Amino acid sequence: MSSSTAVPGQSPIAEAAPLSLCAREPRVPADRLVAEMVPPPRFDSVRFETYVPDPNQPSQTEAVRVLSGFAGGLGGAHATGAGKRKWFSRKAPAAPAGPRGVYLDGGYGVGKTHLLASLWHATPAAPSLKAFGTFVELTNLVGALGFQQTVQTLGGHRLLCIDEFELDDPGDTVLVSSLLSRLVEAGVALAATSNTLPGKLGEGRFASADFLREIQGLSSHFRPLRIDGEDYRHRGLPEAPPPYSDEQVTKGAYATPGAALDDFPGLLEHLARVHPSRYGAMTDGISAVCLTGVEPVPDQSTALRLVVLADRLYDREVPVLASGLPFDKLFSDEMLNGGYRKKYFRAISRLTALARDAKGLVAQ
Repeated sequence: MSSSTAVPGQSPIAEAAPLSLCAREPRVPADRLVAEMVPPPRFDSVRFETYVPDPNQPSQTEAVRVLSGFAGGLGGAHATGAGKRKWFSRKAPAAPAGPRGVYLDGGYGVGKTHLLASLWHATPAAPSLKAFGTFVELTNLVGALGFQQTVQTLGGHRLLCIDEFELDDPGDTVLVSSLLSRLVEAGVALAATSNTLPGKLGEGRFASADFLREIQGLSSHFRPLRIDGEDYRHRGLPEAPPPYSDEQVTKGAYATPGAALDDFPGLLEHLARVHPSRYGAMTDGISAVCLTGVEPVPDQSTALRLVVLADRLYDREVPVLASGLPFDKLFSDEMLNGGYRKKYFRAISRLTALARDAKGLVAQ
């Protein structure tokens, strides 16, 4: 194949690469969205016992204590909990009094997802009666199943864990607020993570008055639990490796079975053609992501899509080998000082960790 017939979005030097994210536009059935509402592979084996609190941050030890007790209290929380999942004809128990959830607030990299997944694992209920997903995955589930069927599907659960709770759209705000209210009425316990306290989620974003109005009712369902600390991914670790050359990235891709090789600008264009709910499926079977020509993202919509892809790669522990600019140069100063700054810092943190993981893919 000549360079004139290269696959759009791929670097010419990567034509013969066996895999490309730009060549993938997966279709994800609704039943897969439901079945995949479990902790991602990176957090399969995490437990409260494997969380290592920073001795200088007592709030981390306190979080483990509170969440362990919360999990233990969910053993008899739902009378309809036995047996295989049934999507219909469930009789909801009476809603308990008081807050029905915990809200883990803290900066990126303090181990919030580790603790949330540990709570899911520690809750004494069958996996089919516990759900774990990101805020985006939850809204995608409603889009796939419809509101009423989502309520019926999740209404018999003992626990719903929502990672990276973000309210970036007024429509999603109303949708999730209504959904969680219905689930609380059905007796479902809630747990969520975010980088911002429930009452502050709307600050610095579009239509903040709408956000804050909705969040006032939503936040009453949660007991805020602050977790202080620095990003563990950078705690005591060396700086992220500098970007490699195009040649090194290409050789690394060819030498790594199951690796994908793509041109970064082309990948950003491709992400606009694939719904973010499919980014996880887009990475199925990928052992490493190799990117040439990393450069600053051009606009906020593109940046937010890249954040979702970074989350899916991090969840699946897919190393990222790249040439071009280092990952801390992806987002402009305006983006890093704006309302979505915590998402962008999280993406930088996670991509940096994955860049470290990719160091072994390059011949020394």
